[in-house]
Amino acid sequence: MNALPARFEGSYLGDARRIGATTRMECKICWHVYDPAEGCEHWQVPAGMPFAALPDHWRCPVCDGARDQFMALDVAPSAMEWLEGGDMVPAPALAPAPAPPTEAIARLEAAFREIHTAQMRGMPIVNDALAVKAVGFRRHGDRWLGALVTPWFLNLVLLPGEVDEWSGLVPGDKELIEFPSGRYEYVHANRKGVGGYKACSLFSPMFEFASMLQATETAAAALVSLFDPAIREDGTQTAEIRRRREAELAPPPGAAPEAEPVAAARPSRRMVLGMTEPGIGNRGGDAGDA
Repeated sequence: MNALPARFEGSYLGDARRIGATTRMECKICWHVYDPAEGCEHWQVPAGMPFAALPDHWRCPVCDGARDQFMALDVAPSAMEWLEGGDMVPAPALAPAPAPPTEAIARLEAAFREIHTAQMRGMPIVNDALAVKAVGFRRHGDRWLGALVTPWFLNLVLLPGEVDEWSGLVPGDKELIEFPSGRYEYVHANRKGVGGYKACSLFSPMFEFASMLQATETAAAALVSLFDPAIREDGTQTAEIRRRREAELAPPPGAAPEAEPVAAARPSRRMVLGMTEPGIGNRGGDAGDA
């Protein structure tokens, strides 16, 4: 086992020696957490292994990100800095991590609650078991990535960062955005009271979901799966991906129809991401989807 090199991008001002033996580290790409108390089953790392002592070949088991893309979740109360001669001095204070844009997220939720109340109630595509909720917004590069659940759609959403100027986004314009699991079509939106943002449709309508918990858990799983390169299907057209998935789910010819299920089963992670690529998103949704 080899210790990490002295330079470390994510935490402790670039010095991996200042990562505590029990410090939990979080991947800033996909948010996977390495906990020394648990080790890493994927890389056969035993429990008790500090992050700084991981083998050289270790990478994030979820998104394959490098170790220098991990951030400390537990900051030591008296962090010290090593000097060349082996002495230690108090470390400069760490810059706080950017706070989620709570006001922008709240405005997004409020806008779609108003749409639900004023325009969507009683519409046949609305699932009355669901409500409007923003899910899992975290930093993604310079922007904020999360999901929005409503009674009539579930979308991935990108909110602008501090330096982005998205006030000029033209509603309806489309953009392909790259993730480890593939390229996904985001539709530009610009709503009064919210401003510019980008949305990628996962489900519309929402009758696959029997409860709000089921919908929010699926949204959270989809956000993680975006960073899973194992489900990438390069070179395959989106329409063909959907055609194959529908064929996999279809009953065999001549099979008797199944009884109506009591509750809709939660879609698998692979199915969720298969429905988010370009052209797969909306299945009878409304203009309010974005």
